[in-house]
Order: sequence, then C-alpha cells, then structure tokens
Amino acid sequence: MFLIIRAKVEDAPELLNVKINSFREEAKMYGSGPPGYDSLEELIKGIENGFVFKFVTDGKIIGGMGIYDKGDLHYRIGSIYVDLDYQNQGIGSLAMNFIEQEFADVRKWTLETPYKSYRNHHFYEKFGFKKIGETEPDRNGFYLFLYERINNTHKG
Repeated sequence: MFLIIRAKVEDAPELLNVKINSFREEAKMYGSGPPGYDSLEELIKGIENGFVFKFVTDGKIIGGMGIYDKGDLHYRIGSIYVDLDYQNQGIGSLAMNFIEQEFADVRKWTLETPYKSYRNHHFYEKFGFKKIGETEPDRNGFYLFLYERINNTHKG
C-alpha cells in the first residue's frame, strides 16, 4: 500500500537518506544536488515551516516532497523525490494528483528544475506547468528552468 503522509521531525534522518539517494544521478551529472538537498537542518526547517510529506510503502519511506506557501494563494514545490529503487512506478504522478486535491484552492504554483533534467521538464509540463524563464548560470554553467502553473479554477 502506498501512502502520502505529513512528515514529522523524527522522520527527517530517514527522509534525508532517501532524498540524497534520489538525487545521486543529478549530483553526478552536475557536480552536486539541489542547494540544501543534503542538509538535515534544512529538511527539519522545511518540516517545521512548510508542508513536507513522506511517501511510504510497506512501512518504509521511499520518497517525499516539500511545498511552501509564498502567500496570496501562491505555493512553490520545493522538490519531489523518489528513491532510485522506486522510480518509474508512477509515484511522482500520484504525488502531483495528491497536491492537486489537497491544495485545490491554490491559484499559482511555481517550481525550479535543472536545465538538463529533461524527464522533469516533460513530467511537469504533463501536469500543466509552463516554462517561464531561467536562472542566471553559475560559474560552472549550471542553471535552472523556472516553471509556473496558473489554476484559473481555484475556489478562492
């Protein structure tokens, strides 16, 4: 059985291990993962101040996501991550469907994803996100694509 459950501070160490593992390929490709992805302190701060969820199957944490309220019905998806052993099984799609149901009143969603993460681009575009810009490249040439989705049917 697959569940999406609000994470608690005591979940942070296990969730962090899954997060680091899920970004291993990206870290190899770019030289590191997303900023703060391997920080226990940042994860705990997200659990305490945002909406951090864990993905659980058979009692085991296999992924998670962070969602942050930016105010005025604007929320940001900080990350969605799934352990490498559980990727390509539709868990990301289940997470997006969960977000749409649990945060139905949100007017605007934003997120960032690496420029070479083509699977991510396709995935988010499948859920109605549009690329709206790019960050400035860092000194190593790394940059992010900026995505947005406006929900015109919100209830707010």
